[in-house]
Amino acid sequence: MLGPAVVGGGVLVTFVLVSWLFKRVRGGSADERQSRSRHRDAQERDPPVDIGDVEEVAIREFSDHHSGERRAVGKVEGFVVFVEDVPDACEVTDVIRIKILSFNRGHTSATATHLETV
Repeated sequence: MLGPAVVGGGVLVTFVLVSWLFKRVRGGSADERQSRSRHRDAQERDPPVDIGDVEEVAIREFSDHHSGERRAVGKVEGFVVFVEDVPDACEVTDVIRIKILSFNRGHTSATATHLETV
C-alpha cells in the first residue's frame, strides 16, 4: 500500500508536469508571445535602412556586447540598431549620427558606428 507522502508526491509531480505542458502549449507569458510575434513581423519586413546610410537616432539604452564592449541601442522606424564606438560621455536620450555597417543574419537588426553626437 502506498503511503500518503508517496501519493502526495505523485500528485505534486503530476501537477508540475501538467502546468509545464500547459504553459508550453499556450506559448509562455503574454510578454513572450508578444516578443515572438514582433520578431516574426521584423523578419518579414525589409529594413528601413541600407548599408552605408547615415541616420540620426536617440540612444534608448546601452547594452553589453558579447565582446564586452558597450553598445548604444537606437531605433530607425522601429528597427533596432546597435551602435559601436559611442563615447563614454553619451547618455540615454542623447541624439547621435550613425552610419549603418551591417545587418544581423535575419536582417532584424543592424550594426552601426557612431559618427558624432548631435
